[in-house]
Amino acid sequence: QVQLVESGGGLVQAGGSLRLSCAASGRAFSLYTMAWFCQAPGKERQFVAAISWSSDRTTYSESVKGRFTISRDNAKKTVYLQMNSLKPEDTAVYYCAARSSGTYSTPIDLREFDYWGQGTQVTVSS
Repeated sequence: QVQLVESGGGLVQAGGSLRLSCAASGRAFSLYTMAWFCQAPGKERQFVAAISWSSDRTTYSESVKGRFTISRDNAKKTVYLQMNSLKPEDTAVYYCAARSSGTYSTPIDLREFDYWGQGTQVTVSS
């Protein structure tokens, strides 16, 4: 069983930065593909960024490429999302997710992720 707890969300002005963290429990964290998804009001949950267990592969949605960076620290069982140059359209609840089986592959499909955090709100004002 894996539990994921996100933190670091908040209110920021356009152009600002936030760093989200996701702390995981479970001994096999270092083997999991980890990802961030977001969901804005009235919209479907969508992919933001993913990272392989060894950090050798990362994938980003086109909307965040060049602005967001995903990273992980397996010793701390934590995955991060550094969000720079934030825009009002980035406003959403951000969820951390873990995929406990299979190899890293793209495109990233949220249906393949079997553990989810409770989400953290990110609000970007214009």
